Amino acid sequence: MIIPVTHYGNPVLRRKGDPVETFDDALKRLADDMVETMHATNGIGLAAPQVGLSMQFFVIDLKPAAGEEQDFALRLDGKDVPAALAMPMAFANARVETLDDDLWECREGCLSFPGIRGTVVRCENVRVSFQDVAGTPHVLECTGMLARCCQHENDHCQGIVFTDRMEARDRLRNAAKLKSLKRDTLAELKAKRKAK
Repeated sequence: MIIPVTHYGNPVLRRKGDPVETFDDALKRLADDMVETMHATNGIGLAAPQVGLSMQFFVIDLKPAAGEEQDFALRLDGKDVPAALAMPMAFANARVETLDDDLWECREGCLSFPGIRGTVVRCENVRVSFQDVAGTPHVLECTGMLARCCQHENDHCQGIVFTDRMEARDRLRNAAKLKSLKRDTLAELKAKRKAK
């Protein structure tokens, strides 16, 4: 089931998510719905706050398209795993640790910020400790776009959005769009409250 994506201006995007404590069929359904929503909106990652849920939970799918090579390393629980087998992945209660000082500047977008892109500097190599939808603990070591995506989605779970990390010139360039998006989101929320 496709879930409406929460846009900038909704307070849930600024709250630190609660830890996932119940690992049941409802969490598995949520993961499936989030992956379906992410695919329908051409995203590569989606965090629970982006669908209105203040939880430490996100999904990622960076499976290479047919004929394309994987351009990042993915080591899961000490074993190299092809993304085609591992993806999509669901992360509950993730803890992201940077593994070195290698920084990578790249333009990012976000499903909660339609039409807004900007340069964000992130670490190239990370280790992510997390639980899957069954509650089983795992350790993921990854590089490149997967490392960037893990950092971006985990930020959402901490109440941090990518514009917070965006280079100042890009934030300034997007200021009018951000103001308009926030105004529209708040107006929509107000209309929904009145309709109840």
